[in-house]
Amino acid sequence: MAEVRDFSTYAGKLNSRKKSGASDRQTSYKEKIRSHKLKVFIRAVVLIVFCTVMISVIYISWRDKVYSEAITVKGVPISIEDDTKIVSLGGHMVRCSKDGVSCYDSSGKALWTQPYQMQNPKARTCANTIAIGDDNGHEIYVGDINGLLGKVDINMPMRDFCVSSQGVVAAVLDGEDVAWIYLYSAQGEELARFRTTMKDYGYPQKISISPNGQLVCVSYLGPEDGNIISKVAFYNFGDVGKNVDEHLVSSYNYSNSVAPFVQFFDSDKSFSVSNDRIMFYSGSQKPEKQAEEAIENDEIRSVRYSDSYVGLVFAEGSDKGAYRLQVYNTAGNHVLTTYYDIDGADIIFSNKQIVIYNQNDYLIKDMNGRVKYQGTFEEPVRTMIPTGSKSNFILATRESIDTLVLK
Repeated sequence: MAEVRDFSTYAGKLNSRKKSGASDRQTSYKEKIRSHKLKVFIRAVVLIVFCTVMISVIYISWRDKVYSEAITVKGVPISIEDDTKIVSLGGHMVRCSKDGVSCYDSSGKALWTQPYQMQNPKARTCANTIAIGDDNGHEIYVGDINGLLGKVDINMPMRDFCVSSQGVVAAVLDGEDVAWIYLYSAQGEELARFRTTMKDYGYPQKISISPNGQLVCVSYLGPEDGNIISKVAFYNFGDVGKNVDEHLVSSYNYSNSVAPFVQFFDSDKSFSVSNDRIMFYSGSQKPEKQAEEAIENDEIRSVRYSDSYVGLVFAEGSDKGAYRLQVYNTAGNHVLTTYYDIDGADIIFSNKQIVIYNQNDYLIKDMNGRVKYQGTFEEPVRTMIPTGSKSNFILATRESIDTLVLK
């Protein structure tokens, strides 16, 4: 028979062994949990990295894709006269003639038509909104891709006009001794007006309105000490401009310079172009000059822009190309200089691509100047309209609305 002389000591040892075993088992269990969590974390990180790399590869391949083939898909028959203007509007096509305006979707289906009588109709667009008016005319029709929004009747000859994305129309009107700037709703209601005189401002050259309809920019040209001076003036028709004389919140003078072009990128960014410089402005309330670049000993042939870029076209005449295109972003940074040989070309900035075309030929480059495709149209093209896809374009010819598909 066994003898236990010190039971408490013996019991303590037993309890200690039990606790030690339990502790070891608990420690082992926690280590297993930690190890499992670490494995799960590592797998998740690897999966995230893999997905990120794959997405980046797919995006870069999509962004930098060079097309190898172009297919023209014949669409709806349509007759487009020589004096008819074709305008791109939010991926749709608008046909403006002396007799009226019609809007078509990307498949060539007529969405709406508005008859009128104009001698030389001009169209101004902003986002999905369009305004059509006539030189020295007294009517402006306002619509969007869904239909006609209204009509503005004017009691003085019209010199220039523009429209916001909301349908607000700004117009320069000729009075007897002064020029008037009017703002109208799409339905023709007068929203605001102010007058300008040759003595104080010069003569209005060009007008632009911000997409939200709050800011109006006007370029003026007038005399100063026997020379000419251009003024770029900003007017605020929101709360900030209510208590300011004639709503004028900022202006900039350019001596010995002719600035016939002003335009808003968006409701915060705008630019103007003169014969010797390009100027950029920033601010949704009181626009301030943000950047400026001089154009020395070079003639600007044309100005092309989108809501993200503006391009200046120059005659190059070198082995690089017949024409030079200088591209700037909305901050005024010079982001690209590229060259091309297409005469009489129109230029589109869309989907991070530059589309250069005339009625016979087209060239597509990316924003690094690399050629993505160059080709010849099957039929003479009046207008090339970008769509939501980088590789699809609407083609308006004399006889049909077709689709160009790049592969």
